[in-house]
Amino acid sequence: MKELTCIVVGGGYAGINAVKSIRKTLGDRAVGKKVRLILIDQQSHHLRKVLLFKPAAEEANLAVPLTHLFPEGVQFVQGAVQEVRGNDRSLLYLDEAGAEQVIRYDVLVLALGSVVRRADPEQGGISLTGVEAAQSIREAWRANLRQAVQEKRAEERQRLLALSVAGAGISGIETSAELAAAMRKEAKGLGIDPNEVNVYLLNAQQRLFAEGPAKMGRKLERALQEGGVTVLHGQKVLRERGGELTLSSGSTLSVGLCVWTLGLLPNPILRQIGLPVSDEGQIVVDASYRVAGAPGVYSIGDCARIVDATSGQADRMTCKEAGGQAVRLGKIILADLEGKPAPAHKSFMDFYCVGLGPERGMVWTRQWGLDIIMTGKLGWKLRQFTWDVASLLK
Repeated sequence: MKELTCIVVGGGYAGINAVKSIRKTLGDRAVGKKVRLILIDQQSHHLRKVLLFKPAAEEANLAVPLTHLFPEGVQFVQGAVQEVRGNDRSLLYLDEAGAEQVIRYDVLVLALGSVVRRADPEQGGISLTGVEAAQSIREAWRANLRQAVQEKRAEERQRLLALSVAGAGISGIETSAELAAAMRKEAKGLGIDPNEVNVYLLNAQQRLFAEGPAKMGRKLERALQEGGVTVLHGQKVLRERGGELTLSSGSTLSVGLCVWTLGLLPNPILRQIGLPVSDEGQIVVDASYRVAGAPGVYSIGDCARIVDATSGQADRMTCKEAGGQAVRLGKIILADLEGKPAPAHKSFMDFYCVGLGPERGMVWTRQWGLDIIMTGKLGWKLRQFTWDVASLLK
């Protein structure tokens, strides 16, 4: 039986779900060919990136070995992709030793994901961009609390017990809630009144959760306040210097640490691999995730510009969108291989989960024209479930 080589590049949420979908949809039945399925990633593990706030608050392991997710039936190659050569259907990558390698494909799925936006170094603070940054954040606020125990000057003690999170998207909301809970717990253990700890969430917009109804934004703000987070709307942090934030309003705020949560950018490597990209740096695909001018090449997830043809709405950079795209992708690839009409993209339903600290969460969805909001432990369980499902842990 002739072999069909299918390569998925990227071990993030979109990539691992694409591998799962392709295994389920194709197997060895794809137009009578044996399927060789290869996953390529620069790292040997899948990083649960949406949980980066966890190691900022407590000891946490976010790495899941890719060989554990796919113990058999999938060949794993550790390497960094450099170029897609569409003319001869080959992929150039650098292996672990930095040597150039070329591998041919019949089907190629690019799920190279995104990177976390980083504040300019001159702006001060720490950008929550990865595990090392998260650990540095944790070390910093814990050191501040220990120093506050000995501090006699009231203003300096207040500064050491304050932390700001700049950027109030879902990542900023979850980070501020988790840090407030962890700092209060640590403060109590040090003999500090937890109510002395102040966590500020700086929101450049006029309300939280612009993705949904104002009612959800108000509920989120109340929940954050209950957990020790003060939300400051219409305030953009310009810089942190010497423990003092300069805000866009012209006012200042004294804090022991500034944490930046500024959202995501498409992986910069996308502009260099030889495929068409949008102005924002995402790979341009059609309604069935095919890359123009590159037969057999598809792209999903944060690295792809995916638009619902009916609504004109572009998918956001979230793991729930990536999961839905991956499920559809398997059916698209099979249809293309069999020469049949392929499914077209449809936007994911309005559904957002937000973690609000240990065992607290909130979920919003819109069904039948109604806004449905779930809070408390039910919201938390749903948030946990979405995190685990996205990483194939459930």
